[in-house]
Amino acid sequence: MLINDTSFINLPLMIKGKVRNVYDLGDKLLIVVTDRVSAFDVVFDELIPDKGRVLNSISNFWFNYTSDIIKNHVITTDVKEYPGELSKFVEELSGRSMLVKKIEMLPAECIVRGYLDGSALKEYQRTGEFCGIKLPTGLKQGDKLPEPIFTPSTKAAEGHDINVSFETLAKEIGSEMAEKLKNASIAMYKKGSEYALSRGIILADTKFEFGTLNGELMIGDEVLTPDSSRFWDANEYEPGRPQMSFDKQFLRDYLESIGWDKTPPAPKLPKEVIEKTRAKYVEAYEKLTGKKL
Repeated sequence: MLINDTSFINLPLMIKGKVRNVYDLGDKLLIVVTDRVSAFDVVFDELIPDKGRVLNSISNFWFNYTSDIIKNHVITTDVKEYPGELSKFVEELSGRSMLVKKIEMLPAECIVRGYLDGSALKEYQRTGEFCGIKLPTGLKQGDKLPEPIFTPSTKAAEGHDINVSFETLAKEIGSEMAEKLKNASIAMYKKGSEYALSRGIILADTKFEFGTLNGELMIGDEVLTPDSSRFWDANEYEPGRPQMSFDKQFLRDYLESIGWDKTPPAPKLPKEVIEKTRAKYVEAYEKLTGKKL
């Protein structure tokens, strides 16, 4: 079942994101992951089959796997345990939704990079550093960094987020909280990347989002998914060139190849691009979890 519109849910829609719809249940939230896809901050008309199920299931896997590092916002993913009339939407919500605690999200994207690519590569080639962090000379695209680096960005209401230094983040949210975010993010990345590598996937970089509940720091949103991370095929890894990926980099590469200017309206996606994108998401899920979707 493809899901785009979730208006069958008769509850206050708190957030309609690019991919997720979030409903307000008072002291809880219902997050529904649709099959929408976005690239370069533009949402496409076409849906990617099973994408919502993949993202939700991978996040749930990682929330459980990293719960020894930091608490998370998940209450349950069992639709039959959802309150009120929601439990009747078993078919629509199973595998693509979660009931979560309502935490106060912090205004930061907590990005950890273990390999050099993307915006970090571009800035490194210009300046030799990224987000105020001096990097070794002579690095190539895709090179592993000596240690994972914490490179936060500020959350923009619209458009691209802005990369900032750790010092800038500390001024915005306080030094103690910034340090907690950095330590938790790097610990999450290290545990996730070690596990992913055992499954044949290199976790090149990823982003986390955190919030607080009664003063306690928790992780929320999504964790180590193909939308929030770069997943590379470890068997095909070779620095100095773009890597074989299990994320939506395939879609981005296609859009770059057709010369789209990255502004709305989004171009129509051919059937083969939709199918290949779906295959990338499903492969990421099955490699990481060892389960069939």
